[in-house]
Amino acid sequence: MKRVMFTFLAMILAIGVVTAGDYKIPLIGSKAPKFSANTTNGKITFPNDFGNSWKILFSHPADFTPVCSSELLELAHLQKEFKKLGVEVAVISTDNIELHTMWKAHLEELEYKQRGTVDIEFPIIEDPDGKNSRLYGMLHEPTSTNRDIRGVFVIDDKNIVRSVNFYPVEVGRNMNEYVRMVEALQLTKSKFVYTPANWQKGDDVIVPYMPYTTAELEANPELSDKYYMVGNRMWFERK
Repeated sequence: MKRVMFTFLAMILAIGVVTAGDYKIPLIGSKAPKFSANTTNGKITFPNDFGNSWKILFSHPADFTPVCSSELLELAHLQKEFKKLGVEVAVISTDNIELHTMWKAHLEELEYKQRGTVDIEFPIIEDPDGKNSRLYGMLHEPTSTNRDIRGVFVIDDKNIVRSVNFYPVEVGRNMNEYVRMVEALQLTKSKFVYTPANWQKGDDVIVPYMPYTTAELEANPELSDKYYMVGNRMWFERK
């Protein structure tokens, strides 16, 4: 009898561990969780349906709320910038598809910041039971058990999580930061460099190694124009 009880308890514990593991926040460097859902653009499987593009998944608390509305309009006005970078955007909340559809139509009629109206091309994903939001750790129960916080996952062309950010319900996000983030991630992926604080596209970058030896500098004095040092540890490459 004791053996049966021990086996039963072990099974319950194992199930609990698996369930908890399913709802952990995906870490940088991990594979992006996959899910299928209805959206304003039809049914999709995220992130697979976006192929070799980079992807950004945004969560928001609720449709028709002022901060969320401002965020989606800013995203819509940045659609061309994201396309240039090969980025596909998707938005998720625990509202249903009917509310998403009405909200999208309402937003597309607004003229925000005197920039004219804009069509929302990216999908808005329904998640009424919160299952898919939990896969990405976007339901923070001390805040709400049924409304997402403001989460952002940047995912690369191999479906690897490259950046994770969360914001409180009260504070709108700077959407331009995600253009900058993708530019920095794509640069550091293509070339062995790092980006310093407040880096913007076209700024100098950090080289995390000694860029030349004394002998190389003597043979090619122009290297001193390409690289410079701040202090005794920070080497920069001029752009």
